[in-house]
Amino acid sequence: MRILLVEDEQRLADSLKHGLEQSGYVVDHFAEGLPAVDRLSLYRNEYDIVILDLMLPDIDGHTICKTVRGLGVTLPILILTARGETEDKVLLLQSGADDYMVKPFAFSELLARLQALLRRPDETVPNVLSVGQFTLNTATHTIFRFEEKLPLTLKEFMLLEYFMRHPNQVIVRDDIIDHAWNFDFSSLSNTVDVHVKNLRKKIGTDGNKIIKTVRGVGYQFVG
Repeated sequence: MRILLVEDEQRLADSLKHGLEQSGYVVDHFAEGLPAVDRLSLYRNEYDIVILDLMLPDIDGHTICKTVRGLGVTLPILILTARGETEDKVLLLQSGADDYMVKPFAFSELLARLQALLRRPDETVPNVLSVGQFTLNTATHTIFRFEEKLPLTLKEFMLLEYFMRHPNQVIVRDDIIDHAWNFDFSSLSNTVDVHVKNLRKKIGTDGNKIIKTVRGVGYQFVG
């Protein structure tokens, strides 16, 4: 899942970004509202949710919500606010926010709120994927090949999940980067290739046959 984080308090932003990335999310951060609005207007389909601070140096969260909703952006928006008054909460929801959290808050609660907002029906985005010899569970963060559990890193898990959601399709390298890395990632880097190489090794001696390289394009997962 990719998150757009809009928070001007640098220490909080760094803490949230680190924690969310450790929890498996890809995070793009903005310290001001107007650049975030521009990003959403151009790349709304690249994100799954927005975490938005109410008080920003250039534009407030109410205005941002109204603006992006007016642009047709339907992504869930979670507001972070230092205010706790009832009227402020009502205004937040009326402006287009889906939920809010009053600072200070526990990071575990933030994760729970995000999971609730991101939850989709199982028939649309199933928690358990079974493709060929592989069974992946996004809720328990486990992957088995037959009965053997594969010890994957976070990025390897994200890659294999993406491959399993697109079995037998040729996936271009840029789509993999968009899924598992943020906008600051260089498409010229060989990091993707290194992670795929490591993933193949952990899959087994036939890893190259299961995740095929399509020269000049990307990869194909044949399960």
